[in-house]
Amino acid sequence: MKALILSAGFGTRLLPYTTKIPKSLFTLMSKPLLDHAIQQLIDNGCEQILINTHHLHDQIKAFIKQKKYPVNIQTLFEPVILDTGGAIANAKPFLKDHPFFVINSDIICNVDLSRVYEFHKKSNPLATLVLHDYKKFNKIKINASGYIKSFDSKINSLAFTGIQVLSPQIYDYFPDKEIFSIIDVYQQLSHRKQIKAFIEKNIYWSDIGTKESYSMTSLLELAASQFHIDQNRIKDIQVDKLAGDGSDRRWYRAMYDSQSFIVSDHGICMPESDELLQFNAFIHIGNHLFLKGLPVPAMLNHDSLSGMVILDDLGDIHLETWIKQKNNTAFTLKTYKKVIDILIDFSIKGFQGFKKEWTCQTETYSKELIIEKECRYFMEAFINGYLNLDVFSHEFLEEFYHIADQALKHGYTGLMHRDLQSRNIMINNNKPFFIDFQSARSGPLQYDLASLLIDPYVDLNDEIKDTLLQYTMGKLEVSPKERQNFLNCYLYCCLTRNLQILGAFSFLSQIKKKKEFEHHIPYAVKSLKKIIMGLDTDKLPKLSKLVQTL
Repeated sequence: MKALILSAGFGTRLLPYTTKIPKSLFTLMSKPLLDHAIQQLIDNGCEQILINTHHLHDQIKAFIKQKKYPVNIQTLFEPVILDTGGAIANAKPFLKDHPFFVINSDIICNVDLSRVYEFHKKSNPLATLVLHDYKKFNKIKINASGYIKSFDSKINSLAFTGIQVLSPQIYDYFPDKEIFSIIDVYQQLSHRKQIKAFIEKNIYWSDIGTKESYSMTSLLELAASQFHIDQNRIKDIQVDKLAGDGSDRRWYRAMYDSQSFIVSDHGICMPESDELLQFNAFIHIGNHLFLKGLPVPAMLNHDSLSGMVILDDLGDIHLETWIKQKNNTAFTLKTYKKVIDILIDFSIKGFQGFKKEWTCQTETYSKELIIEKECRYFMEAFINGYLNLDVFSHEFLEEFYHIADQALKHGYTGLMHRDLQSRNIMINNNKPFFIDFQSARSGPLQYDLASLLIDPYVDLNDEIKDTLLQYTMGKLEVSPKERQNFLNCYLYCCLTRNLQILGAFSFLSQIKKKKEFEHHIPYAVKSLKKIIMGLDTDKLPKLSKLVQTL
């Protein structure tokens, strides 16, 4: 048995991603589509495989060379793309002796290829096309004898799977030209009852030619693997889209029978992209924290190129919801003390064995980060962008340096989450779990404590904040002599965090059009005014004046 895998195309429906990676090397379950197709052919008895190439052909050739398959596999480069018919014609010296498969490289399916091959040999048509019912692509009509009548019908029609078996005699009907579509040949032969249909029912099939179909296929493949079900049952997986957050990631819940998992979709992650850096940070840091015994969701599986990660399902209750539902001071204190205990463990245990190369932005919570990502962010996104005020960062630079120095001075350095607010803390079986930890890096524990206590989603009163601040210093065994230093670092971390919050809410509501974040800006402004008043305003005269006028 021989086969031709069509893999020359530009993958235009997947642009711009296919400018760097050919479509056939896009991955599912961390294996390229081409590898899936080759393995399926080998498993069904194929002994020789030819792959036509053009776009980024060197990558495909290199992949085949390093894989060392147990059968003869060759690539055939086309200097000019020949279309499907031209590709088959060009491969005639390789394919001319026996019936052969032609398979598209951008599909994934579980068709029994050996059955199709045997069907073709018994029927002995010029071509056998594997068809199925797929409403989006249905347009092939067959007659009562199972031969294809036409390729442009919308009524009682079926869809082509991209899998076909051809007899060598079909070459006698090819046009005398170099570039042509095989469908044109089939349309002419359909009137002669020479094109047979092999109809499959209840198969799993997916065309990954678009970003949407590729992403969903990757999600379903990961989920099916975790549910331990075969491809025939993938259609029974229910996928619900969940409410998003401030990032561009999408979140889903995959359900089958009584099980469920969460899938985080980071989008297609190209090599050396920011998306891939964040994806890798999410994976490496998440696995590290889980192995340290910290309460985070387990990373169950992932596919780097599609940006999909499948995780434990921790439910739908955030700390914000939990606190607001109970609306009880004693309960709030008890719950937040549990969270602070985890925060301390996160800082100390998480820091042990943490590798700086896992970080996706900066290795540490540094002076440069504070000035650029918090102070300037506040000025540019909130003051200039949201309020449209003509006040500029360089006028405040000396004060920003002072803020950064104080936020780092006397910090209890450990692993810092950097976004430890109530929507990044899940409650599962009455226990808190931390999520969204991909921005973790070394930094002061006081910053995460500030993020937790001045969280705009849960308006903790000053008494509760002070009680929790004292509780934290007690758990850390901060000496009376060092308490003022700890508090000074904490207060400046409250300031830097509040500046970041206002920058983020402005950016998300204005640029990303996520208007729900705008509702929290008044609270964040009120919080900023209170924080500034609690600091030495002689050191921050310009910022103090600006903030009090907001």
